[in-house]
Amino acid sequence: MKRIRVIPVLLIQKAALVKSVKFKKYQYIGDPVNTVKIFNDKEVDEIVVLDIAATSEKRPPDRKLIKNLTEESFMPLAYGGGITRLEEIKDLINMGVEKIVLNNSALVNPTLIEEAAKWAGSQSIVVSIDAKKSIWGRYHVYAQNGSRKTNFEPVAFAKMVRNAGAGEILLQHIQGDGTFGGYALDLIEMVSRELDIPVVAAGGAGSLTNFKQAVDAGASAVAAGSMFVLQGPHRAVLITYPSQEALKSSLFSLIS
Repeated sequence: MKRIRVIPVLLIQKAALVKSVKFKKYQYIGDPVNTVKIFNDKEVDEIVVLDIAATSEKRPPDRKLIKNLTEESFMPLAYGGGITRLEEIKDLINMGVEKIVLNNSALVNPTLIEEAAKWAGSQSIVVSIDAKKSIWGRYHVYAQNGSRKTNFEPVAFAKMVRNAGAGEILLQHIQGDGTFGGYALDLIEMVSRELDIPVVAAGGAGSLTNFKQAVDAGASAVAAGSMFVLQGPHRAVLITYPSQEALKSSLFSLIS
């Protein structure tokens, strides 16, 4: 029985927890610190916190919020958003952040990946790749919370950041985000088969079956947002996470 990491992804906007659909239509969820406290009690493997407004607002990470989050988190916590300098990475890790998630900085300053990996180790550096499929069926990497198309394709960019020192890829499918419709399995397969570092699938999870499909496509771990904070057709706020028994019977036992 293989143990797969199942990771909640929390989105922060103006110090509040929000959830998006296709990187748009933001819905207020609640207080991120209280949400982390709830996840503590649910035996969560690890958690990812992304400040999706920091880069567009040209501000550094919110130290006060991050400190509150790390003090309340009993699980490994990864943080991304507004990180542009090695000094910020050092500060975040010293505050208790276990993994650093780079997105826009990985595109505009890949040297930062090298510097961070040398200082903290590759296992602490995650690059988040936001990808969208065109009407011609090709995927492209997008920057600035999905608002700007780049010339990179996911596989080439993933290889580049791996070579720079990234130890993990958070692969997000923009069109699947918040839809509960399942992961982009073709995207997961094309990226994971070219890499020798973990690929975490994100964007579209709606069931434990979707988790298994992502792992079968090559993902080393699975991440979800809406599935863990919203329930029912009216998207009512309810913080939830599968029990360890459910994960063992419905996911881990099916993966060799």
